[in-house]
Amino acid sequence: MQNLQETLKTSLWAETLTPKELAQVCDESYEMHVAAGAHLTRIGDAANSWYGVIEGVLIMTVCSPDGKESTFTGVTNGGWFGEGTLLKNDHWRYNGLAVRDSRLACVPRSTFKRLVQTSLPFNHFLLSHLNARLGLFISLIEYDRLLGPDARVARCLASLFHPDIYPRTGSFVELSQEEIGQLSAMSRQRANEALHQLERAGLLRIEFGGVSVLDLPGLRSYHGVAQGKRRGSAKS
Repeated sequence: MQNLQETLKTSLWAETLTPKELAQVCDESYEMHVAAGAHLTRIGDAANSWYGVIEGVLIMTVCSPDGKESTFTGVTNGGWFGEGTLLKNDHWRYNGLAVRDSRLACVPRSTFKRLVQTSLPFNHFLLSHLNARLGLFISLIEYDRLLGPDARVARCLASLFHPDIYPRTGSFVELSQEEIGQLSAMSRQRANEALHQLERAGLLRIEFGGVSVLDLPGLRSYHGVAQGKRRGSAKS
């Protein structure tokens, strides 16, 4: 497992900094541990850091006035989040909830702001990163509105392989079925059913502690199986 310094120095944005700039970021940053089920951020709180996941899984959620919660994305090892909020000098517009014990790299707001004000290459990285995240969010809206549960799980897993957002994701996705359900906004039982359907389609293999992706392009283009065909397969 990576430590704080390794996470900072191997992040994509670190490549945009001079050795002196990166050394200063490493000196000013710190690590935070968040227990499973605890909040890292809450709606309305001041945003004081830019966060990178060293190890663990966090989901970003919003909540309606009647208490109904909705998950709109997740962040796994190597992912960074919060840059948009810091750029706008805003408060958090979403809750950041750890779904397993997680370790976070925290770059203070003052450090982040200094890089924005003094490093053109870092700004180029942020532009590319924000564009990638915008594309991901547009895709997530499409999945939620147009696709069935099996396809939503397929696209959700495929989204974790975006090289500009999750650079450390390998072929094995270390997520439990409950965590995959949370990321896909469905129950663990329904996520389990979807994963078995995707396994039968040859797109992934269910393993102990996660899933191994066998066909990433197939996951990205999966639209699901017709209901009648599924019932026929179940009877055979």
